[in-house]
Amino acid sequence: MPISNSHSNPRRLAAGLALSLASALGAVPALAQGFIGRTLDMPVPGGVAVVPLGAASQAPQASYAGRRVMVIRDSDRRWVALVGIPLGTRPGRQALRVQGGPEAAFEVRAKEYATQRITLKNRRQVSPDPDDLKRIERELDQQLTAYRAYREGVVPSNVMLDRPVGGRLSSPFGLRRFFNGEERNPHSGLDFAVPAGTPVKAPAAGRVTLVGDYFFNGKTVFLDHGQGFVSMFCHLSAIDVKPGDEVARGAVVGKVGATGRATGPHLHWNVSLNDVRVDPAIFIGAAKRP
Repeated sequence: MPISNSHSNPRRLAAGLALSLASALGAVPALAQGFIGRTLDMPVPGGVAVVPLGAASQAPQASYAGRRVMVIRDSDRRWVALVGIPLGTRPGRQALRVQGGPEAAFEVRAKEYATQRITLKNRRQVSPDPDDLKRIERELDQQLTAYRAYREGVVPSNVMLDRPVGGRLSSPFGLRRFFNGEERNPHSGLDFAVPAGTPVKAPAAGRVTLVGDYFFNGKTVFLDHGQGFVSMFCHLSAIDVKPGDEVARGAVVGKVGATGRATGPHLHWNVSLNDVRVDPAIFIGAAKRP
């Protein structure tokens, strides 16, 4: 009885070698990435692009849509830019401007976000009156200033962030939101369903740049991790820090509450890169890849 052996057939042997070579070559890009690139790269609207910038001795400067972006070394000792991609970005080619060098291109992929409908008893939180609108505008200016800060030369203590609280993730980032049937801005953060009074901990070291009690956000803390990397915590019941405080990773910044436009106690956590609100779930390993 003849014995079947693929190694005795030159054509099969050649085909097997070609397949092995193709597989090995296909694996090179993934293996060549450092840990940050493998973990955080999710170039979708509302996501993060990790863009390679080479292995120069000094960190290159790069910008996207007119804003400086964070540049740090990955685990392979190469420089990478961490770029926040606005929710309204269309799929396709985007590029960074790199000082003294060529553009660094990346591709944005498509992603669809779900819809959420919320009923509020306080109609002013759906359709604010004229005095409310003046207050909202003042508060927005303060918050945009905090988001747009760029602390140059500060390397974040960690870019894979800790969860600021334990507990169940509730409303995800990017939801199209309807309040009392009226469409409003998409959900710009990640919600945690936890009891009032739960301590909120810094997901990375940072400097407190803003605290306040705002119309929509309630009691709020902004924590600047460096290079345009900012966390914002809102609807707090108490704030345990003040502007200018240097906060260690894991230190308590406040307590969970239901202040501002909230239907019950929870933590709303925003993460911003280059003045773009991005999905915090990416930074805690909880985001679903498209």
